[in-house]
Amino acid sequence: MNKLIVIVGPSGAGKTTLANALVKRGDFDLALEQHNERPFQTLFKQDQKYALSNQLDYLLYRAEQERVLREGNKPALMDGGLDLDFHGFTRLFHARGWLTDAEFDLCKRFYSLARNLLPLPDLIIALSASPQTITERLASRDRVNIATNDDTDMLTQFIDEWLEIQPDEKVLKVDTSNEGKDYPQSIEDILKRMETL
Repeated sequence: MNKLIVIVGPSGAGKTTLANALVKRGDFDLALEQHNERPFQTLFKQDQKYALSNQLDYLLYRAEQERVLREGNKPALMDGGLDLDFHGFTRLFHARGWLTDAEFDLCKRFYSLARNLLPLPDLIIALSASPQTITERLASRDRVNIATNDDTDMLTQFIDEWLEIQPDEKVLKVDTSNEGKDYPQSIEDILKRMETL
């Protein structure tokens, strides 16, 4: 079974940028979030009644991606992933009132089933960035974003709560506030850590 490395963090922390930079430096399979391609993302942005459809689609999509990546023949990278979509975004949307308690429980049931059928990631790269950095990155994006600057603190809190229950050796924390486009400051350390898997 292939190794799986996931990159987690709030929106604007640089997950996709780091994933693409790592692919330029190593031979990895890559799975991205595909915001614009997901069928309910734009609908949810326009109307909150699509929150449940959007979240179940993402949880299912990310579980499907994990299964395919684990069956491949190269180490795999994911920006975000199944755990981030549940522990970060599903919890955020529930806290914001976009998912009812019953809808949240439905997402939790699916997540728990999927995670029990799929092994946990081998390495979690947890990104953080300053509020100013996140604001600038979110403003420059050309894609559908549900989470905004106002969600960063809560999203970070939920991610941190999940990270606290992960084994220390599986988590690598990286502050991307002062990173250049291809992560020159951090990428060597990240690649070295990957070699130990």
